[in-house]
Amino acid sequence: MRILFLTENYPPETNAAATRVSERAAYWIKAGHQVTVLTSAPNFPGGRLFEGWRNDWRQISVVDGIRVVRVKTYIAPNEGFAKRILDFLSFMVSAFIAGLFEARPDVVVSTSPQFFAAVGGWALAAVRRVPFVFELGDLWPRSITAVGAMKDSPVIRAIEALELFLYRRSAAVVALTRAFKADLIARRIPAEKIAVVINGVDLPRYAPRPRDEALEAEWGLKDKFVIGYVGTHGMAHGLINVLDAALRLKDTAPHIRFLLVGNGAERQMLKDEAARRGLANVVFGPPQPKERMPAVWSLCDVALIHLKDSPAFAEVIPSKMFEAMGMGLPLLLVAPRGEASHIVEADRAGLFVPAADPDGLAAAARRLADDAAERKTLAAASLEAASSHTRQRQADLFIRVLELVVAGRGSAEAGTIEG
Repeated sequence: MRILFLTENYPPETNAAATRVSERAAYWIKAGHQVTVLTSAPNFPGGRLFEGWRNDWRQISVVDGIRVVRVKTYIAPNEGFAKRILDFLSFMVSAFIAGLFEARPDVVVSTSPQFFAAVGGWALAAVRRVPFVFELGDLWPRSITAVGAMKDSPVIRAIEALELFLYRRSAAVVALTRAFKADLIARRIPAEKIAVVINGVDLPRYAPRPRDEALEAEWGLKDKFVIGYVGTHGMAHGLINVLDAALRLKDTAPHIRFLLVGNGAERQMLKDEAARRGLANVVFGPPQPKERMPAVWSLCDVALIHLKDSPAFAEVIPSKMFEAMGMGLPLLLVAPRGEASHIVEADRAGLFVPAADPDGLAAAARRLADDAAERKTLAAASLEAASSHTRQRQADLFIRVLELVVAGRGSAEAGTIEG
């Protein structure tokens, strides 16, 4: 099968979409499929071109057998609505044009939350006369109102109308959570065309390992109990709550460290606020390349998975929780009760604390630091559960959806695929 995939983010970027698309495509290549990815020059989330890269009209490389075509875009940081929309629109147009010069695929796929990538994918599929599949990674634009980036308005409602149009016109929708599927069904999108393929971990990359001693020394974490958050420091993550919890622990539990590794729109604000409060128990690690993620996780005694207090994020399953499972780490999930909490509790892989509850987070941190037996039990369950959330299984399920679509049966049978 010849697959043309549109995603604005791709390695060396390390956000969820980039990791998901690249790791899954590598399995498709191993299975004998041909994959071309249309993407942009790496710049997320700082909105600055990565060192050594150019923002050119067309750059082509082959990585792990995947043909990667990078197109020129308007680059903007992951903050502010207007500039981000220009960024999304520029990718939509550039990727559409570039796709016209690619060999005719059997199917075109686009992933969100970069919503306008889906618009470009649908238009490209229509022109090339092939089916289009929408991978639903986020209910955008709802998520931008949930973080307060923009209030409900005629513009938002117009984008929502376009969103529904894309769901209806796609040959199938692949949702990352069951809650996303339920939301679409409630908005009269036929259940028969909505598959559910939950995120996962590429187990060959992640496994329990000793602490990276050099990195431990560099970040001043020797002999500390480390609760690590690894990922984007954005408006959707509500990480100010971590500083509130750290303030409660800084005098009573000085051995506990909250480690925040990554980048994002709120990172500088968090660093400034931690300095203002004198929070020596919060350590900020710089963004790390994908291949360094296992070393970063090795420093952690507990993996912190954190989301903002909003009903929209009850439907989200953060991808980093599966990486942490692969590393054999107990999870500390702080989020609205929903899809992610169900997985953590069903797998008995960690503790759940409701979002925006700094007292609850502080108490859970202290409990995990003080009870080695409980940590060991949770860690074992977390590692065992990882085998149920593998990237290879996700890749296999997704290919089954694409095969149905190419055979003309996606709109009637994709909904039978869930896992």
